Amino acid sequence: MALTDFANEPYVNPVDVVERMATTHDWSFARASEDEVTLVVAGKWAEYQVSFTWMSDIEALHLACAFELRVPQARRNEVIELVAKVNEQLWVGHFDVWFADGLVMYRHALLLTGGIAASRLQCESALGTALDACERYFQAFQYVVWAGKSATEALEAILFETSGEA
Repeated sequence: MALTDFANEPYVNPVDVVERMATTHDWSFARASEDEVTLVVAGKWAEYQVSFTWMSDIEALHLACAFELRVPQARRNEVIELVAKVNEQLWVGHFDVWFADGLVMYRHALLLTGGIAASRLQCESALGTALDACERYFQAFQYVVWAGKSATEALEAILFETSGEA
C-alpha cells in the first residue's frame, strides 16, 4: 500500500471508539470535548473516573484513572515512596501524585502513530489494565493515607497471599 492510500481511508477519532465501548458496557460517560471522554466505572474498592484523551500532536490516546483519595500534605512523602515502589512492579502504565490536588492517578497512553486506528479491544485492554492496577493497590494507598502506615508496611499488607487450605 502506498503512503497516499492512507489519505483515502476514513479517520476514526479514538475517543469515538471509547464512547462506543462505554455504551456497550452501559457505563456512565460524558464527552467533555471532541477529544476527551470520561467514564465512571465501579470497582470493588472504589468508583473510578477514567478519562481518555486523544492527543493529536503526539498521536496518543491518553488514559487517566483516578479514585477518590486526597493525599494530605503530611502524608505526601510516604505516598510518593509508595508510588515509586508500586511503579517498580508495573509493566504497563504508572501511578502519579498530582501535587496541586493531592490526587493519586494511574496513567497510560496508547501510541497510535502513522494513522493507526484504535480498536475496541485495545481500549478495553488499556482500561482493564488500569482498573486492575487501581484495584490491586487502592488499599495500600488507603493504609498510608488513613492508617499512617509506611509504604513498605502498606505493600506487605496488601500483597500478603495465603497458601494452603483451612
